[in-house]
Amino acid sequence: MYEHEYQKKLVAPEKAIAAIRDGDMLVHGLALAEPPALLRAIADRLRAGDLKRIKVFSSLPLKHACDTILAVDLMDCVDAYSQFVSSGERGLVSTGLASFVPNHLHQMPRLLTEFIGVDVCVTMVSPVDQSGYFSFGTANDFTSTAARAARVLIVEVNRFMPRVFGDSSIHISEVDAIVENHEPIFTPLNPESRPEDEIIGKAIAEMVPDGACLQLGIGALPNAVAAYLEGHKDLGIHTEVFGPAMVNLIKKGVITGSKKTLHPRKHVFTVAIGDQEMLDFMDNNPAMKSYPCSYTNHPSVIAQNARMVSINAVLEVDLTGQCNAEFLYGHQFSGTGGQLDFVRGAFDAKEGKSILAFYSTADHGKTSRIVDCLEQGATITTPRTDTHYLITEYGTANLKGKSTKERALAIIELAHPEFREELLRKAEEMYLI
Repeated sequence: MYEHEYQKKLVAPEKAIAAIRDGDMLVHGLALAEPPALLRAIADRLRAGDLKRIKVFSSLPLKHACDTILAVDLMDCVDAYSQFVSSGERGLVSTGLASFVPNHLHQMPRLLTEFIGVDVCVTMVSPVDQSGYFSFGTANDFTSTAARAARVLIVEVNRFMPRVFGDSSIHISEVDAIVENHEPIFTPLNPESRPEDEIIGKAIAEMVPDGACLQLGIGALPNAVAAYLEGHKDLGIHTEVFGPAMVNLIKKGVITGSKKTLHPRKHVFTVAIGDQEMLDFMDNNPAMKSYPCSYTNHPSVIAQNARMVSINAVLEVDLTGQCNAEFLYGHQFSGTGGQLDFVRGAFDAKEGKSILAFYSTADHGKTSRIVDCLEQGATITTPRTDTHYLITEYGTANLKGKSTKERALAIIELAHPEFREELLRKAEEMYLI
């Protein structure tokens, strides 16, 4: 019944983006939902000089965004803002060609609508259904909010984008232009695992009780954690990022969601990043529920999940328990994301706990990731008052309720043995011990 409206709004990418004006703030779909055809058309228009200058708001930009609207040669006509810095734009941020926007992820929808503003939203969606609804698929996050707040919403329909349930739909009547581009979705490769991942992964898995609700990311360490969870029962998911390791646990019957106290038997997430197997699993799966990050990442919502266990990574920890997960070598390396959202939400949950994991060293063992003080200019992602469990390949420390002396001693035990004597000396100089 919506075929006529669909055909009326269906245009070529070049015509769809003609609605973008000089000075507009553009928000594009996150990660796997980057719309390649639209982004290429916008970049071409900028290079042609037809569009003089725009603002672009990104989060974890991957191949399509970095190769088009965030290309170095366009930085003279693009004011780039980043909510979470990816490897593809670190060079832009570290040289001042792009700007980082500090925030907590659960606040991003409000920040976009009340403080930043959205003129144009472009994102990839699944094909329209018989009721006239597209699905945001792998990227709900703040994209769904930006889509409804924008003056112009342009969607790129791709049959490879999974249809996802939850609060993840937008009606054709809310869309200004439609572009079709059916190309396989770009999926990033997982980083190679390290021996420490197996040690840390096994230790974390032992801290997860049966019936727990998990927030688990993607990458080598989460994969190692998941491998050691295969003997667990009735785990659940309430997570920021959904990934292949979780799919594997669901298929093996480890994750059922049957013990969840919020959204039982449903796998709740706001962003999905993974492979084709994951995309196939998500498609039209009633158990998959996607919500805006203002919901999934709000600490008060997270805390409603009994036995909530959040698992996140950090880059550096000082002797008081302050954690830096986003600043490295004098530059912004990633972002706050939802780490503190889940640290606080998990601890407030009944029988909940938050775990922050990291390798004890960097630079092939030359540098300790446990330091007396965080490097100059470094950001505190998780304050010492919020840090619960810390874990490295050398052990686990629960900092809750510990004095500064007890904290310092417990954290030093997590360091590589070669650095412990120096850290003890520093602790004494700081009058921590």
